[in-house]
Amino acid sequence: MMSGNLNFEVSRLGECTIPSPMRGVRFVGDEEHVLFNSDLNSIRRYLDAGNEPPRFETAGPREKIFFDPSKLACGIVTCGGLCPGLNDVIRAIVLSLHHHYGVRTIYGFPYGYEGLAPKHGHQPIMLNPQVVAQINEMGGTMLGSSRGNQDVSIMVDTLERMGIGVLFCIGGDGTQRGALDISEEAGKRGLKLSVIGIPKTIDNDVSYVQKTFGFETAVSEAKKATHAAHSEAAGARNGIGLVKLMGRDSGFIAAYSVLVDSQVTFCLIPEVPFALGGLLGALKKRLEQRSHAVIVVAEGAGQELFEASGERDASGNIKYGDIGTYLRDAIRDYFRRIGMEINLKYIDPSYMIRSQPANPHDSAFCLLMGHNAVHAGMAGRTGMIVGFWNHQFTHVPIPLAVSTRKKIDPTGWVWSSVLASTGQPAVMK
Repeated sequence: MMSGNLNFEVSRLGECTIPSPMRGVRFVGDEEHVLFNSDLNSIRRYLDAGNEPPRFETAGPREKIFFDPSKLACGIVTCGGLCPGLNDVIRAIVLSLHHHYGVRTIYGFPYGYEGLAPKHGHQPIMLNPQVVAQINEMGGTMLGSSRGNQDVSIMVDTLERMGIGVLFCIGGDGTQRGALDISEEAGKRGLKLSVIGIPKTIDNDVSYVQKTFGFETAVSEAKKATHAAHSEAAGARNGIGLVKLMGRDSGFIAAYSVLVDSQVTFCLIPEVPFALGGLLGALKKRLEQRSHAVIVVAEGAGQELFEASGERDASGNIKYGDIGTYLRDAIRDYFRRIGMEINLKYIDPSYMIRSQPANPHDSAFCLLMGHNAVHAGMAGRTGMIVGFWNHQFTHVPIPLAVSTRKKIDPTGWVWSSVLASTGQPAVMK
């Protein structure tokens, strides 16, 4: 990701004049920032040219806030697919609003943006510490979720009618584009509405964000699948374990599942094209040498092997071919044709992984994401997401976050480490 002339400035609703009710914490000053670049040479180039290095606004509680907590109503939506940690984030937002700021009116809107459109008939849920007390122990989202767009003017009508001052939008890039639309529509109407995004993508593919919640849990759960695949493969002559993992356009889960389990022998990701013949030839050679193999494939890998259908899902994403079953059938057919007996086991744990509760580290990360989202909203920021960069929480303008998708660099250290772990050919053509 290059900084170029991109805008790192976060929009504000106005001047913060109300003393924060928080006590005994370290307040963050508006002059505090997190550098985008972490290597000295990149920073030096900006300084030598007489420019300031690009930087993010640092997240955290402000000494002065924009909203009067006693008069404030807030809302929360969760959108898109499930992801470990959704309930943790909801809980963190509610607890922070209630205990840190004394906000007592908090609505959960059911089924994502549908909950802001009266035609669907979903009734808002009143949230408080008692309601969310143990939701972090469950997977999924207590609010439900949905995909697809709603009329932005109708959604803002709902928020205006209910007197919502801060809306927290938990979701991926489509959700955050919707959040930006809401923020801009509110601005056109002169409404003091803060819209704060919490990036939710199990694929870890949000740009200008080091990692997203749920990713670590996903990799941890994926290891169980790769371990099972290896046990099955190693227990049979010419055994093959084939595991399909999540990753539409970015192969981070597949790549990191390899790094935590060095028994995987082939990793296929969307960022690195491969030819079917090249893979099958390398797989045959591996079986001849070691009598077993484990293949991990991200769901978006190998899409060049399919004819484009042009179909799209409810979120507007192009529907991809099922690379898992495609490879399963292609591998079986190939070895049948050459007269080589194999024993293939196919594992797709996707829905099991995404519905898991967050692991302890992810749960702590969710708590801090939720807290920092609340701090941003109370300080009158809007049209932004809470990010994480160089191990610090940041404010990222939504236009920047959705400007491009974060992907694995085929020439970078992550993919180089994967190749070193699997021993697979760097090019399979």
